[in-house]
Parts: sequence; structure tokens; C-alpha cells
Amino acid sequence: MIYPSKTFLRLLASLSITSCFLFLSFFSFSSELKEGVLRTPDDRFENLVDYPFQPNYMMIDGLRIHYLDEGPKDADPIVLFHGEPTWSYLFRKMIPVFTTAGYRVIVPDMVGFGKSDKFESKFDYSYLHHVEVMKELVQRLELTNATHFGQDWGGLVGLRVVAEMPDRFSHVVVSNTGMVAGEGMRAWFTQRTMELAVWWNGPITFEELKKAARGALNSKNPSANDGISMFTKWIAHSYYSEDMDIVGIIETFGRITLSEEERRAYEAPYPNGKYKAGAHVWPYLIPTQLQENEKYWKEVLDKWEKPFLVAFGGEERITIRMKDDFTNRIPNPTVITLGGAGHFVQEEVGPELAQIIIDFVEGREVTDLVASRN
Repeated sequence: MIYPSKTFLRLLASLSITSCFLFLSFFSFSSELKEGVLRTPDDRFENLVDYPFQPNYMMIDGLRIHYLDEGPKDADPIVLFHGEPTWSYLFRKMIPVFTTAGYRVIVPDMVGFGKSDKFESKFDYSYLHHVEVMKELVQRLELTNATHFGQDWGGLVGLRVVAEMPDRFSHVVVSNTGMVAGEGMRAWFTQRTMELAVWWNGPITFEELKKAARGALNSKNPSANDGISMFTKWIAHSYYSEDMDIVGIIETFGRITLSEEERRAYEAPYPNGKYKAGAHVWPYLIPTQLQENEKYWKEVLDKWEKPFLVAFGGEERITIRMKDDFTNRIPNPTVITLGGAGHFVQEEVGPELAQIIIDFVEGREVTDLVASRN
């Protein structure tokens, strides 16, 4: 019998030790927080109502990104993108409907939200960075034949992901969202005007914001002036305030009432105001990619030939004017109304909306959802 030499054994042992050291070093490095980054303690998320899902994490650009990955791993995926100021908890009523129907469901928390890491400074956030992080997650999960669902900021980010990775998506669903765009001087002027309006408004209290929003939220057909007034004051409030009332924003703009347990869940990611920089700055970032968005509209979305569903809430007021972009620019979209639902459709008609998405993906006819507000 031929035995390996002592030199070979020493070399093998050395390589094994080195490999283990590198692995542990990488794991340790991946778990460390970058300077200026916050991570919500895990105990803040214990025993949340109706949220039994297992956490998954991925290191992207030095940040620990949380995502849910439910259902069969070999099934066609449905990717759910949340908006402002929510997190994956928003989709808790929809996920079981998808998994029961045999779909894989991916629900990321964007940087600054949910269980994902958070920059301490609002100046570290950008629209483009949100897009790049979500693209990396989709790519590393090797998602194909995926269905996109985006609401609020989830569409603003998610549609850019779709436009930059169109071969990975077979269906698109949007609800109460848009991908705002512009060209040349118009784009420049729009962004500068918004920045000036925010500066002019200065710090806005939550009560002042609610008063300004009343005209747009309570009107069946809010005027452009109502919308602009509400939007600029919303940006000013979020940008200048130091400790946003997360639940107050959700209940006010959604015109819904959450239970105490649900309120605790939405506040869970934020032990204090320092953790809310992402929520504070997100509205301010909306017009920062206008020309780039227009480019992707023209190159991809204006020519989209795959199934595209537009499903806005019947009581939606905040983004209702963005609906025209989809109906006018997407070739042959399917358009329905979620009767009775306002801005946060996932809270009000989550299970029904999930079934509509399943029917749409599986090629069945979908129609308006008839419902009434409580």
C-alpha cells in the first residue's frame, strides 16, 4: 500500500486550515456593520402578528439585505416590491395565497426598511442605489420567468429592475405606483422646482401635512394643485422631520386603521428616529432619475409585449395621475380597478389581489374587484 508523504499531509492540513480561516473571516466580515450603518436588533421582530415567515439574508455592497423566500424553490417566482414607509410585513396577507397556489414568493426589504441594514445618514441613500441592490438580489437568486408586483416606491424601483433585466420577467403587475420620467430641460426644471418647493415649505409638522393632504385624499377627483400641494408638503415633512410617525403616515395616506399589533409590526424596524433616515429621504429622491427613467421607458417599457396588469385602487388619490402613463404608454395593458381600496391595497384587499395576480399569470380573465370601504 502506498501512503501519502508527510510533506503532502502537512500541505493538505495547511490548506484545510487556511480554507477554514478564509471562510470564517469572510463570514465574520460579512456580518460586520460598515461605519454609518445601523442594524435593527432581531428581538424587535419577535412574535409579530401574522408574520411567521423565515428570514433570509444576502450581503450586497457591504449591507445585509433581508428577503423572504417562501414556496417551492423550483416554482415560478413572484417578486413583491414594497414602498414607503413599509416593509415585507405589508405582504403578509398575500404570501399564503401565492404559496398555496404553488408559487415561489420573493419579498425583499429595501435598504433602510424592515430587517435590512439602514444608513444612518439620509445623504447615503439614492434612488439608483436602491435599484442596483434589487438588481443584484434578483440576479444572485437566479430568478427567471418572474412576475413583478410593485406598489408605491416598489414600482418606482421594481420597474427599473424590470426594464434593466427584462429577460428575467414574464409578467408585470403595478398598483398605485409609477415610474416618473422626463427629458432634457423639463427633467432638470422639475427636479429643481421640487427642491425649491421643499426649501420654501421648510419643516412641516405632521398635523400641517394632514391638513394639506385633506383636499386631495377626500376628493373624488383631486385637482393638480391639490396633488402638488400634498406632494411637496409630504416631501418637506419627511425630509425635515427627525422621527417620522410611520404608523401615522400609513393610516393617514392609506385612510385605514391598523390594530395595535399591526402598528407594533410597522414600527418594529425603527428603535428610534436614527433608523428612519431611509424613510425620511425616500420621497425626496423620486425625481432624481427622471432622464434615466425616460430612457428605459422608450427602450423597454414603451415596447413591452409581455402581459402587463394595471390594478389601481378605486379610492386611490396619491398616485392616480400616474395611472395614465401605463394606460397610454404600455402596449395593450390589462387595466382593472380594485374597488374600495385606497393606497395600501395589500392591507385592504391583499388576498383578493393575490388571487387576481394568479389568474392573470395563468392566463385567465381578470375583472374589476367589487368592494366597499368599511
